[in-house]
Amino acid sequence: MSKLTGKVAVVTGASKGIGAGIAKKLASEGATVVVNYASSKAGADKVVSEIESAGGKAVAIGGDVAKVKDIQNLFAEVARLFGRVDVLVNNAGVFGFQPLEVLEEATFDRYFGVNVKGLLFATKAAVALFPQSGGSVINIGSVVSEVGFPNNAIYAATKGAVDTITRTLATELGPRGIRVNSINPGMVRTEGAESLGIIESEFAGLAVARTPLGRLGEPKDIAGAVALLASDDAGWITGSTLQAAGGFQ
Repeated sequence: MSKLTGKVAVVTGASKGIGAGIAKKLASEGATVVVNYASSKAGADKVVSEIESAGGKAVAIGGDVAKVKDIQNLFAEVARLFGRVDVLVNNAGVFGFQPLEVLEEATFDRYFGVNVKGLLFATKAAVALFPQSGGSVINIGSVVSEVGFPNNAIYAATKGAVDTITRTLATELGPRGIRVNSINPGMVRTEGAESLGIIESEFAGLAVARTPLGRLGEPKDIAGAVALLASDDAGWITGSTLQAAGGFQ
């Protein structure tokens, strides 16, 4: 039997990139997966189709996690379809690079709205649907919360908040049998990173040079770690931050 057979997993921001990889992996381990998307229904439908073609179960449900009403609607639909949630992966996020002198309030509000507010309110909505036996919340952070990069203050601040929220909610929700952990990826080859020109940049080369395993990450590298933390194999792990970054230092 697969590790997540019979479980219902919600993955936010799963229409592409790391989120899509996570959704596919959880489905391959037996979970029924909710592929959440903010704007790309076509991308989410493609992920669902790939999961179903591989023999898995999935459904696409829209909702911008920066909007609390959208989060409420998302989990109301999950409750209607499945009646519960066992695993939540807070993957939805926005990122970019801006030097201090050009920072704008709108950028701050957008990054914190998705990366922090969205994570908190999605967790609030999900745990209300967790069974009495508990469940697993996995937050996708970043190595930028641990290693300083220039031109990255707002994004790094949001991911520092993710680390703190992870530890805090692990303590708060532990008595209910709910485990809360964070995975902090290094640089991963995704559509978003490629569209911003990051993958072919000098910055990416410097990141690889600081990575003992000598390469950029792929979505599957993060997805495997998520599947572990979602499963009973990680039943004694909570409040932890796992760096999935090829040994980046």
